Amino acid sequence: SGPPKKRHRGWYTGSPVPQPGLVVPVPTVRPLARNEDCPQTPLTGILQPRPIPAGETVIVPENLLSNSGIRPVILIGYGTLPYFYGNVGDIVVSPLLVNCYKIPQVENKDLEQLGLTGCHLLSVENMILLTIQYLVRLGPDQIPLREEFEQIMLKAMQEFTLRERALQMGAQCISVSPGQLPWLARLIASVSQDLVHVIVTQNSLAEGISETLRTLSEMRHYQRLPDYVVAICASKIRGNEFCVVVLGQHQSRALAESMLTTSEFLKEISYELITGKVSFLASHFKNTSLGDDLDKLLEKMQQRRGDSVVTPFNGDLNECVSPQEAAAMIPNCLTGNENFQIYQPQLTVARKLLSQVCAIADSGSQSLDLGHFSKVDFIIIVPRSEVLVQQTLQRIRQSGVLVDLGLEENGSAHQRAEKYVVRLDNEIQTKFEVFMRRVKQNPYTLFVLVHDNSHVELTRGVISGSLSHGEPSHGLADRVINCREVLEAFNLLVLQVSSFPYTLQTQQSRVSSNNEVHWIQLDSTEDMGCEEKLYFGLNEYSKSLQWGVTSPLLRCDETFEKMVNTLLERYPRLHSMVVRCYLLIQQYSEALMALTTMASLRDHSTPETLSIMDDLISSPGKNKIGRGHMLIIRVPSVQLAMLAKERLQEVRDKLGLQYRFEIILGSPASELSVAAHFLARLKTWRGNEQEEWVPRTYQDLEGLPCIVILTGKDPLGETFPRSLKYCDLRLIDSSYLTRTALEQEVGLACCYVSKEVIRGPAVALDLSGKEQERATVSENDSDELLIDLERPQSNSSAVTGTSGLSSPELLWGEQRLRWSRLPSPSPEDSLTLTWRLTERRLQPGKLTHCRKGLAQGFCSCSPSRPFPPSAGRCQGSREGHILTFGNRVGCGLGSCLSSSSPDSPSEAAGACKSALPPHRKSCPKRPTASWARRKGGKLPASSALLPHADVAWVSAVRPLLHKEMSSEEQSLYYRQWTAARQHHADFSNQPDAASGARSVHPRRLLLTGPPQVGKTGSYLQFLRILFRMLIRLLEVDVYDEEEINADQSESSEVSQSAGEPWPDIESFSKMPFDVSVHDPKYGSMSLLCFCLYTEAIKESKVEEPRKRETVSMMLTKYAAYNTFHHCEQCHQYMDFTAASQMSDSTLHAFTFSSSMLGEEVQLYFIIPKSKESHFVFSKQGKHLESMRLPLVSDKNLNAVKSPIFTPSSGRHEHGLLNLFHAMEGTSHLHLLVVKEYEMPLYRKYWPNHIMLVLPGMFNNAGVGAARFLIKELSYHNLELERNRLEELGVKRQCVWPFIVVMDDSCVLWNIHSVQEQTSPSMETGVSSKNVSLKSVLQHIEATPKISHYAILGIQKWSSKLNSQSLKAPFSRCHVHDFILLNIDLTQNVQYDFNRYFCEDVDFNLRTNSSGLLICRFNNFSLMKKHVQVGGQRDFVIKPKIMVSETIAPILPLQYVCAPDSEHTLLAAPAQFLLEKFLQHASYKLFPKAIRNFKSPVLAIDCYLNIGPEVAVCYVSSRPHSSNVSCEGVSFSGLLLYLCDSFVGADLLKKFKFLKEGATLCVICQDRSSLRQTIVRLELEDEWQFRLRDEFQTANSSDDKPLYFLTGRHV
Repeated sequence: SGPPKKRHRGWYTGSPVPQPGLVVPVPTVRPLARNEDCPQTPLTGILQPRPIPAGETVIVPENLLSNSGIRPVILIGYGTLPYFYGNVGDIVVSPLLVNCYKIPQVENKDLEQLGLTGCHLLSVENMILLTIQYLVRLGPDQIPLREEFEQIMLKAMQEFTLRERALQMGAQCISVSPGQLPWLARLIASVSQDLVHVIVTQNSLAEGISETLRTLSEMRHYQRLPDYVVAICASKIRGNEFCVVVLGQHQSRALAESMLTTSEFLKEISYELITGKVSFLASHFKNTSLGDDLDKLLEKMQQRRGDSVVTPFNGDLNECVSPQEAAAMIPNCLTGNENFQIYQPQLTVARKLLSQVCAIADSGSQSLDLGHFSKVDFIIIVPRSEVLVQQTLQRIRQSGVLVDLGLEENGSAHQRAEKYVVRLDNEIQTKFEVFMRRVKQNPYTLFVLVHDNSHVELTRGVISGSLSHGEPSHGLADRVINCREVLEAFNLLVLQVSSFPYTLQTQQSRVSSNNEVHWIQLDSTEDMGCEEKLYFGLNEYSKSLQWGVTSPLLRCDETFEKMVNTLLERYPRLHSMVVRCYLLIQQYSEALMALTTMASLRDHSTPETLSIMDDLISSPGKNKIGRGHMLIIRVPSVQLAMLAKERLQEVRDKLGLQYRFEIILGSPASELSVAAHFLARLKTWRGNEQEEWVPRTYQDLEGLPCIVILTGKDPLGETFPRSLKYCDLRLIDSSYLTRTALEQEVGLACCYVSKEVIRGPAVALDLSGKEQERATVSENDSDELLIDLERPQSNSSAVTGTSGLSSPELLWGEQRLRWSRLPSPSPEDSLTLTWRLTERRLQPGKLTHCRKGLAQGFCSCSPSRPFPPSAGRCQGSREGHILTFGNRVGCGLGSCLSSSSPDSPSEAAGACKSALPPHRKSCPKRPTASWARRKGGKLPASSALLPHADVAWVSAVRPLLHKEMSSEEQSLYYRQWTAARQHHADFSNQPDAASGARSVHPRRLLLTGPPQVGKTGSYLQFLRILFRMLIRLLEVDVYDEEEINADQSESSEVSQSAGEPWPDIESFSKMPFDVSVHDPKYGSMSLLCFCLYTEAIKESKVEEPRKRETVSMMLTKYAAYNTFHHCEQCHQYMDFTAASQMSDSTLHAFTFSSSMLGEEVQLYFIIPKSKESHFVFSKQGKHLESMRLPLVSDKNLNAVKSPIFTPSSGRHEHGLLNLFHAMEGTSHLHLLVVKEYEMPLYRKYWPNHIMLVLPGMFNNAGVGAARFLIKELSYHNLELERNRLEELGVKRQCVWPFIVVMDDSCVLWNIHSVQEQTSPSMETGVSSKNVSLKSVLQHIEATPKISHYAILGIQKWSSKLNSQSLKAPFSRCHVHDFILLNIDLTQNVQYDFNRYFCEDVDFNLRTNSSGLLICRFNNFSLMKKHVQVGGQRDFVIKPKIMVSETIAPILPLQYVCAPDSEHTLLAAPAQFLLEKFLQHASYKLFPKAIRNFKSPVLAIDCYLNIGPEVAVCYVSSRPHSSNVSCEGVSFSGLLLYLCDSFVGADLLKKFKFLKEGATLCVICQDRSSLRQTIVRLELEDEWQFRLRDEFQTANSSDDKPLYFLTGRHV
């Protein structure tokens, strides 16, 4: 007994109630401040002495435990508990329910969510009555459960709220008065058949507790004790107080043991074994159940057998051979190990991970710049398990990921894989430092730190933020994952992977809920597609109970439980797991003996155990292959596991079965060890294995008949072979009362099964290929599929096949019924207060008035209950695995597993195994009841438990997890309602005091999915596609097309030598202009020709429009980028910082008059503060006066003189408008030209760019309008700048007159040079180099006498560029997409602002005919990106008035109609309709011109595309214009488009037309100008018109249609 004055070690230090002085006599509510959940660990320590009133102490009687065999548990209730003295080691004080009585302050929004109002918190009296009623309702083998009682309290509060709303009365009307309390309490307890007693005292709780303990110590063995004593102190001074003393043998032990954490109870077991406390128990098990001495019996059997052993395989248990013969027996070879494969669901999840990484990069938080990296490297951190390390290595090697990522050479990857997997042990520090050094040294590599099974041992490192301090083994994961270097490394992603992520989903979580990636949920058979196998998880096991099989896959061993309970009463001082383990060893030993030599022992083994062992030792004997099943016995304590292994091995060897099956200790700390003859057998089955091969993972044991005694605190995610058939969890008991602990155990048996196994309601799909290695199929499978699953079979084991394509069976023991109580009760279920109690007749220990939600479950106990019609039959379940649970967990588990479709397939699988093959088990009532209970819903009932031992509920008043919750919703629930405890790694992540926000690590992701579903394969695939994407981000698809019409080029009489950097103006001006268009984008437009050369045109010119060819190029440091590019250098150029918000841009109107438009034009500039230096403002500083222009003579080597204009539409995200790198980071003037309606979008994505916003009237205009306005504005600005600078003494011609106009798809620029010929036979090569836009512009701007050129440009890049195309360094020809435009020289040449297509060809022709020079630099080339959105995309042409939703496509010939006809009018601009019509109508308008290139169509003052089969000859009507000679040419048609006064009748009379069938097309703005033009040009003299030849574009009159008239030459 403990020394006096020492407080009991399990005492709860924080007083659960206010000091007595604060308590009012009859409180209805005593609100208490919310505090952290009570610590569950026993606390030791001596308290400071202070005076204690005599009535407030309890002296624990001596030898209480020895005399009574019971260690009472005192559940703290409400009020001040007394101090305990004397023999305090014999009692336990538990804070299990204390938080249920401390109703916290809940926020109003949460109260509404719960259906409560603030005033309906319960009074103490009501809480006492609810507690008693709850205890009365508990079954004889159930223990109180906090989560369950919290829900009961919540229901009671909700009921008060509902009742008050109905009665409109105050809460006082329904409170119980203190006077009523004692008799109401006794009344409720009276129906419990003396299992619940109530003691009422007046002074203090000490009286009631002392009385109870005294009764216990004086009790005689034949007297019956109550299970619970409720001590109530009805004090007039302090109000009512109470506590519960648990005296039930079973309940008190379970409660006491459940207070210990896993580590603590393992230490306790270890202590009991070391100190010899178990010697009495051990001696009890020295004898068999029949009373014989076990060792002597085994010796006798061994002597009787002599030297021979049971034949290893292909023979009966009675057949014996010599050990030498047994060792030499070789089984038949089996082939068919599957290769590593990634399945569709794994690909999907890998893509989800990738898109989440992209979302982080695009979030604008600057936390990840994917464009920065060109390589991927990784490290995988796993818990301390040798098998798990080897398993992960195997996956890495099989997947080939090291070679795919370019990290290792093909030959060495197998050996080098080991450096990529690190175990969380004491050596991690050095390995991790090496890894972090690699991270720092390789800034252009993106590293991924994968923390697999990240929920395991996530405790706090002693000193946060540093790896080098603290205890060697404590908080290792925290010190690695959360160290400062990891948090700050910009090139490191952390991926945490877990099947049970609940401990990572708290209020303090470091992973943003947005960065969680959940396994895909496939709920229907349709979704399964052609997948071979289906995932079988917790839910599937629960559904299997409805298949109509006589015994389900998941069973409880009732007989075993009865034996355990008898033993536990005899050995009260030992931990129940020790007792269970000794019994289990005896059970398996006796089963072996019963099956081989001593049939009399059969009746002393439980049917479950006997059946398992029968199957295990008989299956290898079936054939010459000799394969068998695996049985897992889960023994968490290492010492107990070693004891079990030694004992079972001894029994096996003495019975001569050492060649029949193997016994393996599965410990995280050690490698697998298999006897030599079994190793030889495994090698034979595997075929071509190397000599030195040994099994390193459990999957390597495929087909080996064996018992694996699996030890260690937690299962750590090891994958088991398909030959696993049984899981025995009979040792798992009340220490496993959290969701994670329970589901981890159950997860052992999750696996993939063949489709035929499941014929009932669909199950969650085969979600992966990770387990495919499990599937070797043996020869005898086909015979086994015909077993009649309906027929009840005896316990003797019928043989099942050995293919692992069906699910294991689970056998559990103790914790059954309690789980059936977990899920949410219906409103009537709440334990009601006294006045409703009498309506329900409670029988002791039973639940007769079942809650609605549970009724089906409990009713299903009755044999008569039919199975639901939906339940199919399990067919071809060729083998199963069994799980056995300890009783206390069994109850728990029962409902834990009773969901029907797993939220995570994970939870479902392991749970369900039982001790016999699935089609032969008798089904105990209770687990079946609890399993079959829940019909719909995705969640197992274990979800109602505390998610993990390292977290605590934030509040006792909270909603229940809804049964349909997805894993995403569960995560949000846990993030709201759970908090990390003090020793949890995330505890230090407390909210910021000022803002209340918690910091999440921006580069951390969490991948969650069921156990054994394929997460490893998925994240390895993610690494692969991440690498591919990074490479892809460094690439761009650019157009790669040869120039067109190359054979129609003008040969330049005057050429310059190839080495000249700039054209010589004298010789260049003598070169003829090459009219032909060579840009491949114009491959399907009308050919332009000089009349003199029309005969040279080849007839084969016309080709079908084809898809434009692109090629992928690596981006260089000089590329232009879109919004998806983020990097350190240019983020200030791209984004506005918090300091300079969008409002810092200012809007300025700029007005000028345009002679072409005949009116004033008002444009708007949006100028960010940082760019105001480029503009001149009025003295007051508000009015924009002009944009600054440099001087021709400026020599700044670091700047480009020309302002850059980029018109853009529909490409606010995809336009390449980031020129920071292309301009080498130097300052430049770049203006985006955008339409008014798109301005907000462009402004959002490009807040630091100057915007030029076109007037609203141009919202539907084409690119011609943008170019026209850029040019008009620039000329007006040039004049303003000339005037301004003239006042400062600068000559007008000294102001720089050029602007750059470039497309928003220009991505890269190159310089080309012709290499010297090394030998005459070799072709001259071309060397190309990528250069910056800045260097290209600076070179062109340095051209001598540049102001004499009108337009300068460069050629389009093509991979076919050769020395031939570069022989002339400069060409006088068309330039497109990227031009330097002299706005001074071209003052009188305008872009056609109406145009949608070919506006640049039209402008080039007009510029040339005005006698101006256009020069193309051939030694530079431009790469254009293939951008799939925006730009000059066609309008979707729809009828103006929609009659129905679906419309037939409108053909181009319907774009025009006869005036005043009933034609469908279209909603599109008139000019657009006209241009599209002309492109497709050449055979109607100009029939004689089709393929008749000798007789082109004459187009005056304009170039329009009239189809690729027609040639066009352009002629300018302007006086002094340089036109081609048209002598001797007969034109096949005449095209007049909006012609002005320069076009006269005299001009037209100069041209000859084909006498037979030349045609005319005259286009005008309206009908009257059409008639006037025909009269003015005297067209009726030579052309014949008919009334029906007049047309208009198919617009309504509001949209100003264009009119045209066709005629035939007379």
